[in-house]
Amino acid sequence: MSAANTFGRSFCVTTFGESHGPAIGCVIDGCPPGIAIAAEDFRHDLERRATGRSRFTSQRRETDEVEILSGVYQGRSTGTPIALLIRNTDARSKDYGDIALSFRPGHADYTYWHKYGIRDPRGGGRSSARETTMRVAAAVIAKRYLAEQHGIAIQAWLSGIGPYVPQRIERGSVEDNPLFWPDPSQLPEIEAYLDGLRKSGDSVGARLSVIAENVPVGLGEPIYGKLDSDIAMALMSINAVKAVEIGDGVAVCGQRGSEHRDELSAEGFRSNRAGGILGGISSGQNILAHAAIKPTSSILVPGQTLNTAGEASELVTRGRHDPCVGIRAVPIMEAMLALVLMDHVLRHRAQCGGVPPQTPRIAADPFNPETH
Repeated sequence: MSAANTFGRSFCVTTFGESHGPAIGCVIDGCPPGIAIAAEDFRHDLERRATGRSRFTSQRRETDEVEILSGVYQGRSTGTPIALLIRNTDARSKDYGDIALSFRPGHADYTYWHKYGIRDPRGGGRSSARETTMRVAAAVIAKRYLAEQHGIAIQAWLSGIGPYVPQRIERGSVEDNPLFWPDPSQLPEIEAYLDGLRKSGDSVGARLSVIAENVPVGLGEPIYGKLDSDIAMALMSINAVKAVEIGDGVAVCGQRGSEHRDELSAEGFRSNRAGGILGGISSGQNILAHAAIKPTSSILVPGQTLNTAGEASELVTRGRHDPCVGIRAVPIMEAMLALVLMDHVLRHRAQCGGVPPQTPRIAADPFNPETH
């Protein structure tokens, strides 16, 4: 029986550690040999995910220095398990002393207590978003392999926050602002909105989108190994995600068959409402997915709850928290999609690597902002 701390079948990532423990880490098994890996390679994506990046995220400041403990020799992966470790340096466990005997509404406190009979209240313990640091680190290796071997590029952005949706998608602007927002003209208004939430002690939810380009045809399997079902599972595993969409997602409820189907021509697909996956298998089009993230539950607005004795009480969650946790989830979205694609690339290579192309590959769809 597995305790479900491992993701993937061929490219397997096992994470360990808690938010306020001495360290967090992961073991990556099944990594192909010969990939260039150095400690500094992880810095960029970990800084994108990190807290303290702006006033719109938790002010916890971790150095997130990666230690490579095994699986790398003379700067390259050896094919043996890669162990990565990051030590926690800015945990403030005292911030959680007042809630050790109470269940925070909207958190995993109540369910952990009943499942395990014990819980670590400091920062959420194992259910903290701190754990996703190691997913992002593991995905740095996956992204490099996917880019070098297949030219696959992955990018995510915030595609909704509170009442705001982008009026246009400028992907080149996403990395130029701390909100990963694709419409620069809206930034001043959104920042003012988030400042108001911070001052009131409240929070808000968000929608995120992620795209993978240059994905080869054939990844995924017809039934229980569908590429889209594995993507959905991966994105749903991200903290606070409550819904996942592939392609047009829930919008298909109002579409006609003649409108929804992605017709083909010698020049390529004429649309990509399916999100680049047909019958559970990648079509060679851009893979597109979205996720909805709930508002941060740790807020300064008092809420009703129970303590471990079953007594009613009022709770205010103090400490360093995000007015919108969805902002930091952007690089995590990229990471989870990268881990899924890496796993499926290796699975496809093992089973169908010798299958030759059946037809000339048609052009993938161009990026179309109207599909987002």
